[in-house]
Amino acid sequence: MRTLRNWSILAVGVLAAACATNKPEPRNGGDDEPAPTTPAEPSAFPGQAEAPQTSADEGSGSDTRSEAPAEATPAPASPPAGASAPAADKKSGGGAAKEAPRASAESRSSRRAIEKDEERPGLGTTWGETRSSHVSNAPFERASSNPFAVTTIRYNDQNGIAAMLHGASPVSFTADSASAAGGAISVRLLDENGSPLPTFMDSGRTLVQGEHGGRYVIEVANHSSNRFEAVVAVDGLDVVDGQPGSFSKRGYLIAPFATVEIDGFRQNMDQVAAFRFGSVRGAYASRKGSDRNVGVIGVAFFAERGAQVWNERELVRRESADPFPGRFASPPIAR
Repeated sequence: MRTLRNWSILAVGVLAAACATNKPEPRNGGDDEPAPTTPAEPSAFPGQAEAPQTSADEGSGSDTRSEAPAEATPAPASPPAGASAPAADKKSGGGAAKEAPRASAESRSSRRAIEKDEERPGLGTTWGETRSSHVSNAPFERASSNPFAVTTIRYNDQNGIAAMLHGASPVSFTADSASAAGGAISVRLLDENGSPLPTFMDSGRTLVQGEHGGRYVIEVANHSSNRFEAVVAVDGLDVVDGQPGSFSKRGYLIAPFATVEIDGFRQNMDQVAAFRFGSVRGAYASRKGSDRNVGVIGVAFFAERGAQVWNERELVRRESADPFPGRFASPPIAR
């Protein structure tokens, strides 16, 4: 199996955004008080509702590797307010001594950001240390502006997972990974040593247990002969540009029978800010303005135009096909 771990590929091209459905405003039948509403579940792709409406069959235009249009290369994710700049940016000749107190204050602020938060329990994903992670651009034309599969993973600490399982023993829900497209694609969270984090499956939900301060990596494995594009969002933020997750964003290309490890929010073509578990208050999404979607990771998969994608329904039909369906004689047709 060919594995892509240290060098990944980003898709480029003009993307047709996913279609949105206009919903009528609710009416209260003349009452002054609005009808009670149920809070929406956290979403990995909160920006999807704001995506412009286009025809689903427009696809995305392809372009060359060296002549990518400006809109094809997304702006890198920006560090949260108060985060310290990379070490290389701090070295400025004779001014280094004057900048030392500020750097120390920023370091203390960064440490405080990942301290445990007692106001809201559970884990969030923080803007971690800068790590080397090289990518390049490659053309990819989507078969549709809508993904053919979406995988959702919800993560929390040990107490949070126990609460999400309603006190049941986690052993009964143990799983290996989250899968999509009938097993053609799998998604796992790995720790910094490359070992899978504890994963549980409950009523169609994939739950992953993390530990405060631990670094994790999102592993996407392609078990098919087709090439896919994977758009990834963590805590509701796209991992490439740090903006609200949406199907209209560009993602990582997963080659046939290959594995890609996504290890942070992309700062540029050569570096990422590592994914590290921390408090909800210290999460990157919280520090950018909202903790509404903290705790959820989403991966949307797009097929390449012209490629044949085997969906789960067709795979089941193939596996259940009977070579000898007529085992017994049937009565003749009445005349």
